[in-house]
Amino acid sequence: MKVVCSQSELSASLQLVSRAIAARPTHPVLANVLVAADAAAGRLSLTGFDLSLGIQTSFPAAVEASGAITLPARLLGDIVSRLPPEGPLTLAVAEGDEQAHLSALSGSYQVRGLTAEDFPDLPLVQSGQTLQLSGTAMVEGLRRTLFAASGDEAKQILTGVHLRVDAAGLEFAATDGHRLAVLRNAGAEAESTATTGDTVDSFAVTVPARSLRELERLLSARSGDQPLSLFCDRGQIVFLWEDQVLTSRTLEGTYPNYGQLVPDSFSRAVRVERRPLVGALERIAVLADQQSSVVKLRVEGASAGRLQISADAQDVGSGSESLAASIEGDPFEIAFNVRYLLDGLKVMPDAEVELRCNAPTSPAVFVGTDAVERFTYLVMPVQIRS
Repeated sequence: MKVVCSQSELSASLQLVSRAIAARPTHPVLANVLVAADAAAGRLSLTGFDLSLGIQTSFPAAVEASGAITLPARLLGDIVSRLPPEGPLTLAVAEGDEQAHLSALSGSYQVRGLTAEDFPDLPLVQSGQTLQLSGTAMVEGLRRTLFAASGDEAKQILTGVHLRVDAAGLEFAATDGHRLAVLRNAGAEAESTATTGDTVDSFAVTVPARSLRELERLLSARSGDQPLSLFCDRGQIVFLWEDQVLTSRTLEGTYPNYGQLVPDSFSRAVRVERRPLVGALERIAVLADQQSSVVKLRVEGASAGRLQISADAQDVGSGSESLAASIEGDPFEIAFNVRYLLDGLKVMPDAEVELRCNAPTSPAVFVGTDAVERFTYLVMPVQIRS
């Protein structure tokens, strides 16, 4: 194998795929990145794979001889990132050898690797139905829901985001048992390219949050809104766009029926401007975080027209703020973990949000005013002790 490429492209690609390299690999080859050169296509591809998450990218290069080898990801990345960007880099591997020779204007390096045959195959599921999704809609859905996924590995199915696709659009859902974030993007259609090209009927899968965080990162860094292809089969899901591929295992088990968690009707509602509410909560959080992270929301009734926000940290201090609000229903006081409130409110783009609830101990729901992207954020309240 022999290939000539730019330092900037190789360094950027190494940084990208290294996010799929295991910190503590179960096999030496999993600490390596697969480097493959294709003379016919004139491209150099790099792959990182930890048996759960896989990332592959490619870019144009002057390939004099095709071939492949796996090289230590961290070592190679550290070397390439420190090489001067001026001038080309040459990567060469003699046939049957497991040592790569890297040459630049500043000097040359030898890096010992492992044969490409030892590297596990990346699951590139491309059979059955193919879904074409909007990349922008995917990023928005992940940004609004990923934060609500559980970090507790004991709750395996809850450590992922549930993705549902149908003719009406995309739906993303994530919950950790204390809060639930659901985004229904009715404006983003999913199309099937399987044989008939018809709009897809229904599709649902739960994908680990870790994999989707990397997907969001990669999609956010690209320019434009080229469509995203999705393949899923036998416990694997593959996202494919432009010159990049992300593959991940899916989570086994039945995702909770989160639709049943949201009450059908509410007896109380408070509408308030979102930015002032976030600002008030951030200031109150300084005190709330001193003890239990609990913040209280209180309304005196429709005629009062004010939402009161307060926190009391025993032996430290207390604070309160008041915001203008449109109120429906009887007076009430309800308490939440302030961090849960801020997490959900910060990803909502709406100028106004509405808090809906029935009782201080029943689930409360925050909704926006955007009719196209319907975002629902359910939060379980904290019981207030007298």
